[in-house]
Amino acid sequence: MNIDRPKNVSFFDFVGGVQLLQGEETKTALPVILIGICVSGAVGNLLVFLIFIRDFRNGRGSEVKALLASLASTDLVILLLCAPVRAVTYYKQTWTLGSFVCSTTDWFQHSCVVAKTLILAVSTKAKHNLVSSTAKGPLFSPTWIHGALAFIWVVSMMFPIPQMLFASLQPFGRDAAICVSEMPVCASDFMNLFYKIYPTATFVLPIIFTLAYYTKTLHTAVNHAPGPQQQSKVTLVLLCLSGANALMLLPEWGTFTWIRLGYNKPPVGLVIFAQVLLYACSSLSPVILMTMYDDVRHGLITLWFFATCRGSKHVPSNKYPKTEGNGAEVGANAIAIANANSQDKEKTFPDVEHFWTGRRNTHVEEEQDPVPWEREEKML
Repeated sequence: MNIDRPKNVSFFDFVGGVQLLQGEETKTALPVILIGICVSGAVGNLLVFLIFIRDFRNGRGSEVKALLASLASTDLVILLLCAPVRAVTYYKQTWTLGSFVCSTTDWFQHSCVVAKTLILAVSTKAKHNLVSSTAKGPLFSPTWIHGALAFIWVVSMMFPIPQMLFASLQPFGRDAAICVSEMPVCASDFMNLFYKIYPTATFVLPIIFTLAYYTKTLHTAVNHAPGPQQQSKVTLVLLCLSGANALMLLPEWGTFTWIRLGYNKPPVGLVIFAQVLLYACSSLSPVILMTMYDDVRHGLITLWFFATCRGSKHVPSNKYPKTEGNGAEVGANAIAIANANSQDKEKTFPDVEHFWTGRRNTHVEEEQDPVPWEREEKML
């Protein structure tokens, strides 16, 4: 990846992934790793998002669930739109996606990464209690969450604008091109100050605030709250999400600041490792929710039973009733219906029972003719 920096620019770096890499192992291994992370993470985030949507439709939504659903959708966008660009770049070793993607790929990825950090910071003000449905519909949620999410995305899309302004497509060789970021010398002073404020305002301060808040809240919930079990569980989940986000995004922000401040460039292996960790962070979030968050785990079990029950439609409906429960409930209902049918067969209506009880074991003697006039007619 060695390439000389032009003399009229103070900063020069690749955009959309490291390009001009050497070695067939790197060309093959990195795309496979990124594709595996994308597939697994996309499935997990999609399941988490569907579970939260189902909870809101059933009237079991909360402010925290609304923010976590937004976090899952952001991770889903990163894995489906940002990671494939890096996989193609590592495989082709040059830029083949056009000038528009070259100009917007780093800006869009940084917008999503900043939005994730700010969403976790805003979740410190969200309530854990359920939000009841109203006449407006089952997807009712507090207005401040919509305003907070709109503000987060506006700020997240404005901060990385320099990533879009300085990106350009440059020819390399005869038929190849590379996507690079070139910062002119006239903007170096302002951008040096900006690249010190940008990571601090969008990563360092929100992460410190979030981790400190959840650590204090967890300590208070465990030691002083009257009913600390449910509250401490949700707080622990959010603390783990914030901690994983901070640790796994730290190499990406570190290499980003290292390169932009004009110091010696970090090793290529560290830059690639930081990018892989960024996508692995989006894949780890649904794993934390599925293993630690009770509502997500129960929703996942419900989706599993729903999927398996849909596959067993060959069972006749006249024998087993349709239920929304598990297999044990279906078997219990079938046994109860069978017992009820057997009791109905043995049961006799009261009037009919009285009628037959009074005439049971009765017989007509031969000498007594029940219809005497018939015998008289025969004798005539």
